Amino acid sequence: MAVSQSANVLEKAMGHVEGGVTEQNMTNPDRDREAYGDPSGEKMKALVWNGKNSVQLVETHKPKIIEDRDVILKVTGSTICGSDLHLYHGAVVQLQKGDILGHEFCGRVDSVGPGVKNLKPGDRVVASFQIACGDCMYCQKKLSSQCERTNTNKVENIMYGGRTAGMFGYSHFTGGFAGGQAEYARVPYGDVNLLPLPDDVPDEKGLYLSDVLSTSWNCVVDTGVKEGDVVAIWGAGPIGQMCAEMSFIRGAKRVIVIDGGPAAWRLDLVKSKTPKVETLNYTDLPSGQTVTSKLKEMEHGGPDVALECAAGEYAKGIGHKIELALGLETDTSEIINEMITSVKSYGRCGITGVYVGFTNHFNIGGLMERGIRLIGNGQAPVHLYWKDLLKMIQDGSLDSTIMLSHRINIDEMDTLYEKFEARADNLQKVFVQTRFSDPPAPGTPELTSWK
Repeated sequence: MAVSQSANVLEKAMGHVEGGVTEQNMTNPDRDREAYGDPSGEKMKALVWNGKNSVQLVETHKPKIIEDRDVILKVTGSTICGSDLHLYHGAVVQLQKGDILGHEFCGRVDSVGPGVKNLKPGDRVVASFQIACGDCMYCQKKLSSQCERTNTNKVENIMYGGRTAGMFGYSHFTGGFAGGQAEYARVPYGDVNLLPLPDDVPDEKGLYLSDVLSTSWNCVVDTGVKEGDVVAIWGAGPIGQMCAEMSFIRGAKRVIVIDGGPAAWRLDLVKSKTPKVETLNYTDLPSGQTVTSKLKEMEHGGPDVALECAAGEYAKGIGHKIELALGLETDTSEIINEMITSVKSYGRCGITGVYVGFTNHFNIGGLMERGIRLIGNGQAPVHLYWKDLLKMIQDGSLDSTIMLSHRINIDEMDTLYEKFEARADNLQKVFVQTRFSDPPAPGTPELTSWK
């Protein structure tokens, strides 16, 4: 919390990078009701960050169109992501109390600004989790997650040597945009950042083009999974599950998924949905055996490819736990080191789980001496992939519902965070409905309530 508050003060003192093209640091219409709230006075439910390990469902004002290319959405579906837990824990800097969360959502167009010509009220659409301008150097290449013009945060620019695009519901570090865990959402550059959903793709499938499908596909493609590869995946959450499925689509010969501890049940879930997957529960390893030694036992020399689908804030060893607690590092290097020592020489390691800052005890020697390729997959450029992934959903070659385990009402979103954090109730990927949602599509979960 102290680091986040310091970053907010620093950003205020330094100002912003020049070149921004859309209103930023507007994370809740009630921060300035006259400027950002709809003149009708209509209220909406929204989930806000309320401090470390605390979120709250509140009533706030519906957002209004403030720029020519804005679109206001009636949100018909949102979800929770492992990335949201990093916000929940306060691991991502520059959160402020009252910020509306949520970066994955779909909906129906409620209203459009005068500059939007390709959408109209009533259209079904999914939003990309990043906000792209559509015109800058990166956007012209469809590398939408690196848009140069929608996030002017100077702290991120100094830390990383550049900035990501603005992102919905992901702190002022990424521009400060209100998220989609709400009944309405404002989408800047809506003509660029919304993809129409056809009638044969229900929300329960189309929603996940927003992030998880594009992120998983980017992880697999960017790390270079190819025909005949043996792939090891750290993390059996939704990203890891879809990376396993997509690795087989790309021609992988074997896929081994690694997880354990309170989340070990996810291994059985992934295996039940994709029987070809092999699993490794690290908590069941006998004394003296490691993930690396087990993988080399399972495959001569180790896997060809390692995919990191967990994150850097979850330390296993006491040393890293202490360093994280004292602020001596922001991310543990344990999984990355396991990947480096596990793969074959000249193997490929891709990082898709969120890492936000700096790490200690990184095995740079193993990386260099054995010729390991370490690839930061980056925030996935959704616009590069989402049209092709939509076609794969339509032709049946990709089934996004294999990860869908629950459906809840937005009224219970705060409880969902607690349960998702605890890996409880076999929660894998969740569909969160609002008052604007259609009934559950055939073959998808019915509504769960914890009240």
